[in-house]
Amino acid sequence: MTLWLLRRLAQAVVVVLLMTLIVFVGLHAIGNPVDILIGQDVDQVDRARIIAELGLDQPLWRQYLGFLNGALHGNLGNSFVYNIPAVQLILQRMPATLELAFAALFLAVLVGVPLGLYAGLYPDHPLSKAIMTGSIVGFSLPTFWVGLMLIMAFSVSLGWLPASGRGQTVQVLGAQWSWLTADGLRHLLLPALNLSLFKMSLVIRLTRAGVREVVPQEFVKFARAKGLSPLRVVIMHILRNTMIPLVTVLGLELGSTIAFAVVTESIFAWPGAGKLILDSINALDRPVIVSYLVVVVCLFVMLNLIVDILYKTLDPRVRLEGAQ
Repeated sequence: MTLWLLRRLAQAVVVVLLMTLIVFVGLHAIGNPVDILIGQDVDQVDRARIIAELGLDQPLWRQYLGFLNGALHGNLGNSFVYNIPAVQLILQRMPATLELAFAALFLAVLVGVPLGLYAGLYPDHPLSKAIMTGSIVGFSLPTFWVGLMLIMAFSVSLGWLPASGRGQTVQVLGAQWSWLTADGLRHLLLPALNLSLFKMSLVIRLTRAGVREVVPQEFVKFARAKGLSPLRVVIMHILRNTMIPLVTVLGLELGSTIAFAVVTESIFAWPGAGKLILDSINALDRPVIVSYLVVVVCLFVMLNLIVDILYKTLDPRVRLEGAQ
């Protein structure tokens, strides 16, 4: 177990280093942030001074080595725009993104698992076919269009839910959370529903496929032959074995939801890290962009580790690599 964990951590370090190198080279090729940050009315003396203060007068390789040296001491640089540590800026926005991502995943599981289970147990029923058709529609609809339609329907036409913002929040453990208040939940529902539509369709199809694969197995037939109730057979034998691949996929999908929530956050003006990274890309705020990607990569590594442990918990036959 220890050897496996050390190997995973070493792989994570290599991934982070390669990612930062690619981002540094790519941002250097895109353009110079000085052209955006400094106005045209600034004279050459002040312009040179600001460039030197930002460290942009150094060669790219020296900038990268300086970034690595600062990263070893927990400093990923200061934002060019906000002039505060980039990690601090991202961590201030990250709770909103995590809240949105977990709410979307919760909705996807809450709706997708029962529908997929029903479609798998009764594949020839007209309702099952309607569920599978709906999942195809959920895959096909673009996120930005669905978000606009949700705003038009529930905010503009019906006036039931707010169209933007985060609403009232409560501070817990040093972070602001909106799901702890009624007003915050009203603001959270539409963006979470928009972000969960694709995940919901994925959960439906994965659950149905897993159920169709598990139902003909001998241990399910044996459980029914022992006289177990249909509900117990479904929950303890069919659903539990179906959850094994589902947990793996959902763990990875949670990481992608956190990383790519930028569209939903932009449509609903949700003040999360996704909207921050979009603004930073427009301003070529290099420290924020690199710091955000480092945080996201670390989240992916942590989620993959949790998924591996859950996989072993659900199926004791699975042995983690290096456990012996």
